[in-house]
Amino acid sequence: MTEITTHSGHRGLDMAEPLIFEQGASGRSGVDWPEVELRNSRIGAAARKRSIGLPGLSEPEAVRHYVRLSQKNYAIDLGLYPLGSCTMKHNPRLNEKVARLPGFADIHPLQPMSTVQGALEMIDTLASWLKGLTGFDSIAMSPAAGAHGELCGLMTIRAALEAMGNARERVLVPDSAHGTNPATAALCGYRIDAVPSNERGRIDKAALLEKLGPDVAAIMLTNPNTCGLFEEDIVEIAEAVHAAGAYFYCDGANFNALVGKVRPGDLGIDAMHLNLHKTFSTPHGGGGPGAGPVVMTAELGRFAPLPHVIKSDDGYTIVEHNAGEGDRATNHLGRMRSFHGQAGVFVRALTYILSHGSDGLRKISEDAVLNANYIAARLKDDLSVPYPGPYMHEVLFDDTFLNGTDVTTLDFAKAMIDEGYHPATIYFPLVVHGALLTEPTESESKQSLDQFIETLKALAADAKSGKAEMFKNAPVLTPVRRLDETRAARQPVLRWRPAALPEAAE
Repeated sequence: MTEITTHSGHRGLDMAEPLIFEQGASGRSGVDWPEVELRNSRIGAAARKRSIGLPGLSEPEAVRHYVRLSQKNYAIDLGLYPLGSCTMKHNPRLNEKVARLPGFADIHPLQPMSTVQGALEMIDTLASWLKGLTGFDSIAMSPAAGAHGELCGLMTIRAALEAMGNARERVLVPDSAHGTNPATAALCGYRIDAVPSNERGRIDKAALLEKLGPDVAAIMLTNPNTCGLFEEDIVEIAEAVHAAGAYFYCDGANFNALVGKVRPGDLGIDAMHLNLHKTFSTPHGGGGPGAGPVVMTAELGRFAPLPHVIKSDDGYTIVEHNAGEGDRATNHLGRMRSFHGQAGVFVRALTYILSHGSDGLRKISEDAVLNANYIAARLKDDLSVPYPGPYMHEVLFDDTFLNGTDVTTLDFAKAMIDEGYHPATIYFPLVVHGALLTEPTESESKQSLDQFIETLKALAADAKSGKAEMFKNAPVLTPVRRLDETRAARQPVLRWRPAALPEAAE
């Protein structure tokens, strides 16, 4: 591909955008500040005498800067977002409209409970739906996201075991688990014992049974797993885990494949977190906001963290202390975060649930599974799949199709950027060499999927026809070319420094 350069540095309507500090000039401002006379001698003595080095921009310059930056972000509103295991799905605008209603958007968690009855009813209603969809009796709504939910679940399990007089020592974690699973167990003081996968991409049941013992506190299993496959032995696994006196924790990040179809509580699971910002469509990516409620059995519910909402004849109340009533009257963990949860995500998730209903949610999971299997069927001869299907919400490819091409999974992912797609999740799960994990979700039409599939077919053909240099140079159509990702991780530059520090910053 011929490199195109311009006099301005722009690429058509994609503007070259210097850092805001590089654009700023001293004395320039988008705001007219009134002159202030400092009469108090103490205030006057503390007044700034020199510049602190902040950029000065006019209002048009500031607006253009941030609009241009926003145009450099890939988003689900721009196109298919195939990140596997992340569930980047469309967020209906109805959710945003409801979340902006004054009764939700303008309240504060420290208001008197009598003034936030509607918000508490919303939380309680959402909690009821989540328990109903999963088949559990108790729920902790406060965890902030998936990993925080895992921590809540494992802490609850540990508290229950400690109440029995034996916290135990080991947690079993499949080798294909999300990386937060072993990290969470370690944070709770447990030793991690990895369980291998079998040749079909599921957990090796025989290896699991050998590892069970009186010192095992729990198993942390993702279902569907991170290879996009349903764990067919899950009921037998649950029975064996319980027979050993251990608990079954399920990572619910992939619940989008099951919602409305399967109730995890019916499979023998004891606790599971739900990523509301995945399954129930609320904004996802960029660090949040998120919510990770944990559903659990009534037995574990006694140890779940506070606060929680209860309903009485006098209305709704947030229980924040050991009040001697309710299912968490004793033995609870205490508080895991300041308030009751991410209310903005709660509103959006409940809006999504109510707008679809039980039948609509079931259709969502069916369409997500259909889309993933459609991609797998159409690409299996061009790319390569390490495990046979059927697949659930996502399909896993490996790099076998790139053998002999001098093109790596990373090269292939970078070439997807030039084609206008965010790359699939690469090199995860670790059980597959050169993994390309793709999750289309239910949001995509057949037309959208066909365009994506034809693009990957063409890229695979380019790789196999000897065009390795094209892949090594990709991406070439982005504002910033390929970075040294290893160096970026090991030697990150976390702040901008001018060539010469201003006098005020010395």
